Amino acid sequence: MPIRIPDQLPAQGVLLGENIFTMDSGRAASQDIRPLEVGILNLMPNKIATEVQLLRLLSNTPLQINVDLIRIDNQAPKNTPQSHMDAFYHDFSSVANKKYDGLIITGAPLAMLDYEKVKYWDSITAIFDWAQRHVQSTLYLCWAAHAAMYKFYGITRRLLDNKFSGVYPHRVKSPNNELLRGFDPVFYAPHSRYGHIDVADYEGVDGLHVVAESDEVGAYVVASEDKRMVFVTGHPEYDANTLDEEYRRDLAANQAPSVPVNYYLHDDPASEVMMRWRAHGSLLFTNWLNYYVYQTTPFDLSQLAAKQHKVRSQHE
Repeated sequence: MPIRIPDQLPAQGVLLGENIFTMDSGRAASQDIRPLEVGILNLMPNKIATEVQLLRLLSNTPLQINVDLIRIDNQAPKNTPQSHMDAFYHDFSSVANKKYDGLIITGAPLAMLDYEKVKYWDSITAIFDWAQRHVQSTLYLCWAAHAAMYKFYGITRRLLDNKFSGVYPHRVKSPNNELLRGFDPVFYAPHSRYGHIDVADYEGVDGLHVVAESDEVGAYVVASEDKRMVFVTGHPEYDANTLDEEYRRDLAANQAPSVPVNYYLHDDPASEVMMRWRAHGSLLFTNWLNYYVYQTTPFDLSQLAAKQHKVRSQHE
């Protein structure tokens, strides 16, 4: 698809190698259409790997998309060169007056911290509020999904004794929801999390609907009726080897991790990985872009309205 990303971004070479069409600024400017404006607030430590994963999933529609990579602060990331951040990322303050058709907020390795103890909690909640006024539809992934549920609805995740790690079967609960258009009745998706919110807690919020779930790991996709908020508790963006890297990292740190379920052939870490979630992950992002962003966003983004239905903070 014609996705426009910054020139020289490392993801560009990876995507071109996968025969995914990217567009430079010159070609984008020659097309007489309004592209979708999509921001990615990347909270993951390895920014470059996450960029590739998300841009790949944004690449399967005929829509032209401008992507802004956004960072929450100027602190040097642990696993990404500072030069990369300076070259390709916008400080949030520099885009705070901009309006976006779509925004993706990634997960973060913060499972064991209380929300208020996260060093950038005040900043991330300010961005959550900002998105209600400046973004047509926001997609919250994993930790961000739980953090947004806490911020807006006062629902606190509980921490599991054993991490959900693996590739789990899910079923389509709302087959008429456009996010799941084209999905098989049962499909697989990766999870890697300690945090958990019960399905009943999501369904207890007026205007939210669980549209895909798993008997083993609970709610997977939760969407608001007005299409302005989507919560995804897993990692449809993960590469084939991401869970393997996490497992071996935790082994090296003597954390005694469980073998990711339904991931290795015969559940044997010495065997090959069974990659069976990319098609549905790609379709989820395509449906979000088409039905929750493109079909609902105003042509003139200055006309974007503040989110109408009432949300409540955790302090109410």
